[in-house]
Amino acid sequence: MAFDWFKRKTQNITTSTEDKKDVPKGLWHQTMTGKVIEHEELKANNYVSPEDGFHVRIGSREFFSILFDENKFTELDANVESVDMLNFKDTKSYTDRLKEVKAKTKLIDSIRNAVGTVNGEKMVISCMDFSFIGGSLGSVMGEKIRRAVDYCIANKLPYMIICQSGGARMQEATYSLMQLAKVQSKLAQLSEAGLLYIAYLCDPTFGGITASFAMTADIIMAEPGALIGFAGPRVIRETIGKDLPEGFQTSEFLQEKGFVDFIVKRTEIKDKVSKTVRLLVHA
Repeated sequence: MAFDWFKRKTQNITTSTEDKKDVPKGLWHQTMTGKVIEHEELKANNYVSPEDGFHVRIGSREFFSILFDENKFTELDANVESVDMLNFKDTKSYTDRLKEVKAKTKLIDSIRNAVGTVNGEKMVISCMDFSFIGGSLGSVMGEKIRRAVDYCIANKLPYMIICQSGGARMQEATYSLMQLAKVQSKLAQLSEAGLLYIAYLCDPTFGGITASFAMTADIIMAEPGALIGFAGPRVIRETIGKDLPEGFQTSEFLQEKGFVDFIVKRTEIKDKVSKTVRLLVHA
């Protein structure tokens, strides 16, 4: 009968409710090929699926633990956070949106600055968090990058930005777009000081980020398979009325066209960054 499983007691198939255990959320991860791996195994492999090499999207917390020696670093400018300067409202007010995303992510904006050592090489790293309004560029991101560059110049340190963003933050309108010029002018000062700037492009890196400082680094690295571009492929296809090349806007495609210097797996990024610093800073 369809309901025979209710009679398990008569078949000595019983499970005490006291012995039942809930499976914690996030304990397992499903790969692109459909296979399942344990979260701790994924974490031990720098959040790269050992089955198919897929790079699971991570944030600043995970990137800092991967890059900084023994996960020891000092966060810079941790109290700089977004405010609603324009009283902007779309489906909800920007103020409410900020409150919600801050509570959900435990972050105060879409980028964090930190200083520490990477295989013994001291440097400053700014890492974007895509979970905070799509890693969007607003006035706080521009200001925090400015402060990070000033810190590098004052302390003669190399600089790295980990990019993962959908572009400018629409809720800040022109204030957001002004950050592009602000960041580029500070990076020009970094270059004039003879200090190294590395960009690591993750999935996705789009919009004004790609149109500016993501593509003006001394060394541009990218994760395998990352989508990188200005406008999305659907918009471009509809604009030009043609099919796009296979693999268009992937990091591999951009490396072939000369826009990216290296494709670097996340499992190799720490060694690649430290070797680059030693070669270009200490040589």
